[in-house]
Amino acid sequence: MTEPEVDYTAVFRALPGAVALVTPQLIYADVNAEFSRIRGETRERLVGRFLPEDRHENDPAGPLLPKILTSLRRVVDTGERETVALQRYDVEDPEQPGVRQERYLDLTNVPVFGPDGRVALLLQRVEDVTELICAREVALTFQEAMLPAPRPVGRHPAAVRYRPAAEALNVAGDWYDLVDLPGDRIAVTVGDVVGHGLPAACVMGQLRSALTAASLVADGPGRALEVLGMYARTIDGAENTTVATAFIDWETGTITYSSAGHPPPALLHRDRTVEFLDQATDPPLAARPQHAPRIQAAAAFREGAVLALYTDGLIERRREDIDTGLARLADSLARHQADAPEALADAVLTDLLPAGTATDDTALVIVRL
Repeated sequence: MTEPEVDYTAVFRALPGAVALVTPQLIYADVNAEFSRIRGETRERLVGRFLPEDRHENDPAGPLLPKILTSLRRVVDTGERETVALQRYDVEDPEQPGVRQERYLDLTNVPVFGPDGRVALLLQRVEDVTELICAREVALTFQEAMLPAPRPVGRHPAAVRYRPAAEALNVAGDWYDLVDLPGDRIAVTVGDVVGHGLPAACVMGQLRSALTAASLVADGPGRALEVLGMYARTIDGAENTTVATAFIDWETGTITYSSAGHPPPALLHRDRTVEFLDQATDPPLAARPQHAPRIQAAAAFREGAVLALYTDGLIERRREDIDTGLARLADSLARHQADAPEALADAVLTDLLPAGTATDDTALVIVRL
């Protein structure tokens, strides 16, 4: 059977997304109809134009040009695709002259290689993601309302942090919690729901509340997660949620902990060594075909130690082994050991998530033991 001949030029120009082809010399080689519409320029006026000169008085994307040029040049040099950080720009409302609307652009630059293996063209995709940003703000507001406000827990100092991803269009389902238990004990929890946006935030709220209640009556973290796992099977979207919870008992000097597929809590001892509590890790919630009891383990601590629980956004990076992220966390905790919990939490975030670089949501809890 003869394969049909494809007119790729016609396909390119009919693409529903805004796409441009740029030469390594930063000259527009071609643009499709949607790109022309977003730019407010005809194809004839754009093709052949040198990008560094590509701005006019009313161009809403004009202020973004330096970042776009830097990204394009980097893609030429590295041969790797790159996304320009989410950018805001304002345009005049066509129905209300003089009134400007807030809009957001997401730009991706992709290398197209020639027969010699060198970058022959750059494909630039531009997407107006304003509606997604508005939905993100709604989900983020809801999520923050569901998380407990920072407050003293028992008589022991603690700090909590939640940082949404810098460039992601949807918030994730990360959460934390601290619960007073009978005696000189508290329960500390962090969790991460699979998925993004308002649905994940809703699931997060249900699971956090259920685990709080279970922790108050369970005889240990393993049993609390077992109850939570049974509840998770009744909630759409709760499957494969990861959770780590630790019961801290100052009377016995022990931390009893259990993990449902979550990164291990970090225990910073007074000698600056860091012990990752990884001896009680089971699969995520509702991941097994059948329900099963959860395991738990215990670790001893001395007064002055620090316990850190966190979600994977703090330590995981693309193309990097997770052990590298754990080592980075251990180093940061050790270097800032003397800091109070609030300062220590800020230092860890600064060390591991430089401003504007977080690609995933992050929750962090620091407790001085």
